[in-house]
Amino acid sequence: MKRILFILFLCCIGSGLAACQDEDHTVPTLPSENDPEINDPVVEFYDWEKNRTELLTSTDMVLLYGGGHHRTPYTWDKERVSSYIRYVDTDNQSHWLFDSFLFLEIMDTGTGGANKMFAKGYNLESANQADWTKLIDYYFQSETGIGALDASVKEASAILGTPRQKRQIVISIPEPIVYQHPEQASSSTKYWGKIDNQTLDFSNSADRIKACKWYIDQVRAKFNEKNYQHVELAGFYWLAEKATDTRDILNAVAIYLNKLKYSFNWIPYYGADGYNQWKSLGFNYAYFQPNYFFNESVPDSRLEDACQKALTYDMHMELEFDDNALNSRGKAYRLKNYMSAFKKHGIWEKKRLAYYQGSASLLTLKKSGNAADTQLYHEFCNFVISRPIRSSH
Repeated sequence: MKRILFILFLCCIGSGLAACQDEDHTVPTLPSENDPEINDPVVEFYDWEKNRTELLTSTDMVLLYGGGHHRTPYTWDKERVSSYIRYVDTDNQSHWLFDSFLFLEIMDTGTGGANKMFAKGYNLESANQADWTKLIDYYFQSETGIGALDASVKEASAILGTPRQKRQIVISIPEPIVYQHPEQASSSTKYWGKIDNQTLDFSNSADRIKACKWYIDQVRAKFNEKNYQHVELAGFYWLAEKATDTRDILNAVAIYLNKLKYSFNWIPYYGADGYNQWKSLGFNYAYFQPNYFFNESVPDSRLEDACQKALTYDMHMELEFDDNALNSRGKAYRLKNYMSAFKKHGIWEKKRLAYYQGSASLLTLKKSGNAADTQLYHEFCNFVISRPIRSSH
């Protein structure tokens, strides 16, 4: 799993969306929709929720990790994020780059961090309500995060003209981990916090669902408060990359999101439990991770197999790279292999793509100064902007 590989890399160095163009975008009918335990009372709809007739669509979603103190730099300011919005080619012509931005974080470690994890599997204490709140606050700062993105889109629009649709924001939902210390059998399940003055018990599925709905509503309220002009809240992302520990609550979260006209997104790793059941689990869009880039012992056939599995199970795909794509680190060929395989199998032409790029490895390539890195940067950006599926630019 690439997230774990990335953490191991940090430890080693000592530092702390459309498918086929005729795809049906209507809200799915989920099997537990009439279950009284999850059937919600009427909620207040914001204007953008009232006016939507279907889920929003995008083609190219880049992952922007942030919120953990181990990230350097810690924030996404306008200078950093602008390179993900507008691409300037070798002829000095400007283009819209990514049309969707996934804000997510897996843990908060490093100096000033809480030493908590937002998804199970990182050998840390589980994040609680206060940690979830801090993550939301991080995303919604005025000069960084979504605020910086909104300002950067405004600046790019002055050069490129108003895009056909606003840039889309997808926000990750932390995993409501059952135990405060998952490795300890006697660990508390009542560690997370309170809603309506009632302490939640995460041994109870209904309380885990309640926490997720609370988080979704906090994000919605923040988005409404900020009144962004150039970005829109399109959906939410499930941070847990396998279904094993959350299978019992996913349908309820999906139904709640779809009622509010938000998409429910997932990026399971290669071989993850439930990856081929993503539709019955309640997800609207699932992107399959090949997990090919990171380990050179993984053969080229992995890409072929991953593409075939994605097509078999009607999934979208994730393209993956990190700073090891630099010419000096020797893995540029693996990034090129993704692009070749995706074109060969029609993924590039007709499927949504998500882009995992380490913490900010696209910027690393852009600013490297090495001729081979610059060439790869332009090759990658052209791969993105020339996709036939794109219609939002």
